[in-house]
Amino acid sequence: YRFDKARNRYQPVIGGEAPLFGKKLTEAEAEALVSLGKKTTQAKNCMNCHTLLGNGAYYAPDLTKAWLDPGWIDAANREAQMLAFLKDPPNHARTYGSGRRMPNLGITDAEAQGVVAFLKWMSTIDTNGFPHNFKTLTAQEQP
Repeated sequence: YRFDKARNRYQPVIGGEAPLFGKKLTEAEAEALVSLGKKTTQAKNCMNCHTLLGNGAYYAPDLTKAWLDPGWIDAANREAQMLAFLKDPPNHARTYGSGRRMPNLGITDAEAQGVVAFLKWMSTIDTNGFPHNFKTLTAQEQP
């Protein structure tokens, strides 16, 4: 993401290779993984608590830009932290003082990888500045 002065918001910048789980995926592999993640978020009813693209509930964090959230500390550890959290939320929770915790949904390793791929894909959608004032993990700072 890069700050666009004319639009006064961060814009997604897409280009170059973006390996996932230490591997460059083919288009077919990426599509299958993202598809599995989307189906998993639907099957596990994630929108009962979370929001995606403004739709869903407001109990838990919005997942639209979850891949970019600064709460993952750094890009090098993000995938491992997300996988650990999805597979065992009670022991890897980040409540930020809210006290809210995600239940253990029995997500498999494959489903967790799919959800991470889906969230990464979601983060590339140009949402015209939604959510407002969102700061990403690796966005260039506003000049």
